[in-house]
Amino acid sequence: MSRTLQLSFSSSSFNSSMKVKNMKMKRARPQCLVTLCSSENDAHNVGSDASFSFFRAFLCPKKLILLCCFRGPSSSRVILVERYSNGTAKRYVLGDGSQLQTFLVKEDRSTQNSFKDLHSPDKSLSWLPGMVKDFILPAGFPGSVSNDYLQYMLLQFPTNVTGWICHTLVTSSLLKVCQSCPTAATAAAIRWVSKDGIGAVGRLFIGGRFGNLFDDDPKQWRMYADFIGSAGSVFDLTTQLYPAYFLPLASLGNLTKAVARGLKDPSFRVIQNHFAISGNLGEVAAKEEVWEVVAQLVGLALGILILDTPGLVKSYGVLSLTWLSMRCLHLWLRYESLSVLQFNTINLKRARILVKSHVLHSTVPGCVDCNREENILAWSQFMKPKIIFGLPLEKMDGVERSHFMVGALLKLYANEEYILMVNQQLEDLNFYISFKVGATSVSVLRSVWQTFWLSENWDSTGDVCDQLANSLKELEERFEDFIQKLKDVEWDTQQLNLKVPKDILIDDNINLL
Repeated sequence: MSRTLQLSFSSSSFNSSMKVKNMKMKRARPQCLVTLCSSENDAHNVGSDASFSFFRAFLCPKKLILLCCFRGPSSSRVILVERYSNGTAKRYVLGDGSQLQTFLVKEDRSTQNSFKDLHSPDKSLSWLPGMVKDFILPAGFPGSVSNDYLQYMLLQFPTNVTGWICHTLVTSSLLKVCQSCPTAATAAAIRWVSKDGIGAVGRLFIGGRFGNLFDDDPKQWRMYADFIGSAGSVFDLTTQLYPAYFLPLASLGNLTKAVARGLKDPSFRVIQNHFAISGNLGEVAAKEEVWEVVAQLVGLALGILILDTPGLVKSYGVLSLTWLSMRCLHLWLRYESLSVLQFNTINLKRARILVKSHVLHSTVPGCVDCNREENILAWSQFMKPKIIFGLPLEKMDGVERSHFMVGALLKLYANEEYILMVNQQLEDLNFYISFKVGATSVSVLRSVWQTFWLSENWDSTGDVCDQLANSLKELEERFEDFIQKLKDVEWDTQQLNLKVPKDILIDDNINLL
């Protein structure tokens, strides 16, 4: 016959009867456990005369395992507790005669302030059935993915829906041209396949030539991919106006969209890797596919409804206007979804924001604020102050072929892995930076810090070398504080996405005299 045993431990009595090892616990109110024992014997075995010898807790991806040793009047018994995310737990008790016994435990999870499971279900999705959550979200959500995952996916869904609506409208336009073509069906099929083959060349070119771009700024390239893809769809829509030029227009459109896909896929892989904080990249990619397929089905269904609207199929102007409206909405949703991403790695754009804040205010913004301030569309090359990396010394203004200036710069930057020079001839300051052999991402970050300090403190009437020397002194004194502040707000200082240009490197260890 089963019996229910209810145990209640207050904060004072609980702490007085056990010795805590490797764990700090704070309890605001008594914890209540309702234990369902499998027999009267089991209920007796966990009696009130047992005392705690030690208490340990282990966190697992889907459960919290507590290992307790109870010492009773007759013998010692080890209890292993498996705590599951649904509020239940199972206890394994080693009883007399080395017999293993189990207990089913139902817990009041509202009292478990001291045992927060990092992989507990998200309360904001408590209304969603568990089967649906398991189907569309990675296991252990939200603890198994980054904090921005859900917000991004919720914005990504309508983005993909509008994208598939646009795809339906463009495909309809292309098919109309093929149907109206007076040539044979085989010729039309050849032209259709030919445009796909020409488009594949675009992906081949992007992957081979620009594969090193996507790790630095995946948000920017993902956004540019949609802009380029939109331009490709314009060529496809134009085929209905000029059916005689179907093959060149459709091929150009497919080539453009293939280039866009070549930019989209690698950049999105970087974003997926950002989400997979638990090393679950494969599962994150699989769940993204679920969202994508559902969005595709919804988008195709809505696209068909639009095409079935009376008057839309026959009117090219209305069709084009509908596509343009959907595409603008798609681009806006894409921008919003990328804006919510919160990368904790430092690329050149985020480095500019962080360095400027530290130079001016001796503080650095956190990941959320910095990513919100980051301009997704802007090119770093056109930001102020303008920084030109990897420039030969002879092309720096003021250096030319003067061996005196070269010698002064080598001496000034003897302790740095780069050489920075300022162009003061133009109204806007330009900063030229050449890197030495052995320069690292930290060297790039140091050069950016020095650049911003010079930009804020530059005196056009002062001596250039003196101002460079003062900036290096400030860099030496404040850069460690900058790195420490980055660590304090949880920036990843071990993996900097600041690449050193490898085309030109200075080797200043050669003595020709």
